[in-house]
Amino acid sequence: MEKPLTQHIHPDKAPLDIREYEKTGGYSALSKAFQMEPEEILEVVKDSGLKGRGGAGFSTGMKWGFIPMGEDAPKTKYLIANADEMEPGTFKDRLLLEGNPHQLIEGMILSAYAIQANTGYIFLRWAYKRSGYLIKRALKEAYEAGYLGENIMGSRFSFDLHQHTSVGRYMCGEETGLLNALEGKRAIPRAKPPFPQMSGLFGKPTIVNNVETLCCVPHIINHGAEWFKGLSLTDEGGTKLYGASGRVKKPGIWELALGTTLREILEDHAGGMQDGFFFRGALPGGASTDFLVEEHLDLKMDFQSVMDAGSRLGTGTVVVLDDRTCPVGMLHNLEHFFAQESCGWCTPCREGLPWVEKILLSLEEGTGREEDIELLEFHSRNLAPGNTFCALAPGAVEPLQSALKYFHADFERHITEKHCPWK
Repeated sequence: MEKPLTQHIHPDKAPLDIREYEKTGGYSALSKAFQMEPEEILEVVKDSGLKGRGGAGFSTGMKWGFIPMGEDAPKTKYLIANADEMEPGTFKDRLLLEGNPHQLIEGMILSAYAIQANTGYIFLRWAYKRSGYLIKRALKEAYEAGYLGENIMGSRFSFDLHQHTSVGRYMCGEETGLLNALEGKRAIPRAKPPFPQMSGLFGKPTIVNNVETLCCVPHIINHGAEWFKGLSLTDEGGTKLYGASGRVKKPGIWELALGTTLREILEDHAGGMQDGFFFRGALPGGASTDFLVEEHLDLKMDFQSVMDAGSRLGTGTVVVLDDRTCPVGMLHNLEHFFAQESCGWCTPCREGLPWVEKILLSLEEGTGREEDIELLEFHSRNLAPGNTFCALAPGAVEPLQSALKYFHADFERHITEKHCPWK
């Protein structure tokens, strides 16, 4: 199958420099795009079925369509690549950043042209040191070649692109928390409306897209919407970077057709479970998604199918739970992370997540009470969408609520046996 995102990425080799990238067809989409109107670019992306690869799965073309256009639109607009990849179990964007940074830059130029943004930022996770070095080098090459700056390739379109390193908080990856951090403020979420498309960075219209999403754009422009849709096994277009971590034989990341089943990802690409370990469940899209279990192994891993199964595709990076790992202990580890990373802006998240963590710790230490399970169920409802200021806490309780459903007996054993059965 075609693998447009990773076909020129070789982990054992350095990424392509700009001349090597051009030889593979790199930056050729710009010539084609500059012969089209921005509205035409937007329609092609919308028709392609591209959905955001950062976790939400919202239509990229529809998101761009909310940006004011025309003579009366603000002259200053921003495009931001969210490269603040801090979701536990997620490492897909790092492959693209280190493997082919020019692909991201080209995708951002095309996307900026579609929404008529004149300034862009790559908001990079602080720990991605090698990514930062390679992006800076690629930006310098792109400026020298005339792909960035004033009147790109002789067109009337100008675009400046900068790299910004994150301060290192999980909240920086939330769209509006990212905007506040980029403005030099505390990374807390903003009230919506207004949405960033109308009033974002410094009060100007802004689009924030995930790295993988933006990397798809050059290929859509080069080959068309129908080609992109044809790469998928579902109605949702394109390929997807799927990853797997945990007790599998070959943890890693692979570009596969969107809609590839969970079984194929784990058994064919990740090599199955390690010898002596058996599959119990998996978080399909990073730490903030609901568990899927054995009955879901033949589920198509696309946005709608996973949602229909009661979870979210999220980032598509699967975290596997095996039969020798305590699900309560695994949850405590996750909730400890989320409790630490809460920005503290709203009470349910600030107070609720540490409470959840404390209950799970007591279960692990053998001091849990029967009413603790009811308390955990209460928190899974109280921190659900609509009850908090942003999606951090609702995402944090997704693995909790599903674990209570699928592994309820494990919670009860911690209470009745007064210790963790896995220790």
